[in-house]
Amino acid sequence: MKSPNLLAACLALALPLVAMSQDALAAGRQPNSERAELVRRIVLKWGGHVQEAYKADVRRWADGMGSVFAKSSIEALRRAADAKTFDRMNDELLVSGGKPGSPSLQAASAASGTRIAKVLGDAASDLVYVPVTPCRILDTRVAGGAIPANGTRDVDVTAVSNYSFQGGDASNCGGAGAAGSFAAVAVNFTVVTPSIAGYITAYPYGATRPLAATVNYSAGDIRGNFAIVQLDQGSAAPEMTIYSYAQTHVVADIVGYYINPAATALQCQDTANTITSVAAGNTANVTAPACPTGYTMTATNCEAGSWQMPFVFQHGGTCSAQNNGAAAAELRASRTCCRVPGR
Repeated sequence: MKSPNLLAACLALALPLVAMSQDALAAGRQPNSERAELVRRIVLKWGGHVQEAYKADVRRWADGMGSVFAKSSIEALRRAADAKTFDRMNDELLVSGGKPGSPSLQAASAASGTRIAKVLGDAASDLVYVPVTPCRILDTRVAGGAIPANGTRDVDVTAVSNYSFQGGDASNCGGAGAAGSFAAVAVNFTVVTPSIAGYITAYPYGATRPLAATVNYSAGDIRGNFAIVQLDQGSAAPEMTIYSYAQTHVVADIVGYYINPAATALQCQDTANTITSVAAGNTANVTAPACPTGYTMTATNCEAGSWQMPFVFQHGGTCSAQNNGAAAAELRASRTCCRVPGR
């Protein structure tokens, strides 16, 4: 016996579709009563699966699918109603019957328990911080001389094997200089014996100097401050510019950098198969081995030993099939399990 929830969901969807048919009749068009019947068949067939597998309310799922049912072609609805698996039914409606990404499909996917993939991280703004042992990349007392009043000094930060040419450490500073072009640098700045009170401003090379101070100082000070400075990522050798209001020496020690995130492929593997023999005319369920510790299941893989054994259910590592053949056949289930590398 069908549950009251399923029948109510069918009625809730069928009535608006019948009303649409009456409107079509009044306008002199042929009513599309077949649509309501196909919708009723789909909801009755898969409502229980949605409730059991996705723990979703059947009426909410049916309501969410309403706009998809209404806009899908009759051909797509027929294929969906005849589909042997829930995934195939979804494919017929959400791929054949609608446009991926449309609001109605987003609502239907959410209501049926399907999760819409979201982008993790943005290459333009979501940066990865890499700490390094504090290391000197600039010392104007050693190389280059003091920055003149209202003058600037361009600083090479990335792609440097030896910072001694600008008064820094005779190394690549723990790999910072070998990390390629990166977007921002974490630096401790120290101003040494400026001639009068003023400030320095560190900013990307080639950019307009911002109205901001990185270190404020008084005459004769030795004054430090920590700052994160965006870098120019163009082809020029310098990536950072330092402006000074007064003549002064400046020391800069790198403590880390922010690099654009690199796309990392998931690390995936399939489990072994769980195998069962299904006698002719019988149905069977088989559950795949669990994923290894640290891995998350991303797919249920079902295999049949006969073309006469269609799948009626595949979710959560379990495969169900009915053997319509004349001889026994194997039913096999495995899982695809993935993790982010290094986790």
